[in-house]
Amino acid sequence: MMAVVGPTATGKTALGVELALRFGGEIISADSMQIYKGLDVGTAKVTSEETRGVPHHCVDILSPETAFSVADFTALAGGLVEEIDARGRLPILVGGTGLYVQSFLYGVRFAEEKAPEGLREALAAELAARGPEAMYAELQAADPEAAAAIHPNNHLRVLRALEHYRATGRRLSEQKAASLPPERPYRSLVLGLDFADRAVLYRRIDTRVDRMLEQGLLEEARMVYQNRQTYRTAAQAIGYKEFFPYFAGEATLESCAEQLKQSSRRYAKRQLTWFRHMDGVVWLQADAPDLIDQAADLAAAFLKEG
Repeated sequence: MMAVVGPTATGKTALGVELALRFGGEIISADSMQIYKGLDVGTAKVTSEETRGVPHHCVDILSPETAFSVADFTALAGGLVEEIDARGRLPILVGGTGLYVQSFLYGVRFAEEKAPEGLREALAAELAARGPEAMYAELQAADPEAAAAIHPNNHLRVLRALEHYRATGRRLSEQKAASLPPERPYRSLVLGLDFADRAVLYRRIDTRVDRMLEQGLLEEARMVYQNRQTYRTAAQAIGYKEFFPYFAGEATLESCAEQLKQSSRRYAKRQLTWFRHMDGVVWLQADAPDLIDQAADLAAAFLKEG
């Protein structure tokens, strides 16, 4: 199988579609938000025109109220790879959610242990009472490695890491290290997209945000805001939460849009850091005139090796 990874706004979808057309592939989306129905603009979900007839999986299959974990993704994607292989097609993983990509390609196994009933609710109550800084500080003390991999503002992941620690007495980072298999479950070619000039990426991100606003992002964000008690994952997502102060009458639309651009740029940096630490990624310049030919040559050589 193959994968196309990298930060937001680098053209992963377009390259994935081109490779699928050339090599008879089907795309499995590795995006933690595109899996949800109704969250189209803010997640830059692929349009029917952009698919160019290539089948896309793990897109638009769950309601926003539904929890979906990385373990759920690895199980779903594993079944899809088998189905696509059985059809004589090439599975192509495309996306920027590093945890999904790495967990699937490296074969991370997840424990089936469940947290005691009420623990998640208790942690949420603590977050409200103590504040996010205190909860993140607790995680830093309990599991420094996990804390280093989680942004302090990603409250959901901070709480999940604390939940695991309190429920099992073990660090989440220890579980991940122990769960790595001796070899990868899939033979894969992983292509990474980046720009030599970081300013180019940031300009593309800013342009994308402006385009999203023209396409109805504000209305979509308002829907998430109005349902934030049940759309918990979406309410934490970049692209929606930045507008909550506007809906609450606490900030201007312009300042919230600028905050989204800043959040997206920071997220792109974290994505790059994640993927740069992954072994075996072949990096390509996203704005290279011959990008598609470069990728196709690498894919052809990889498939020829069998």
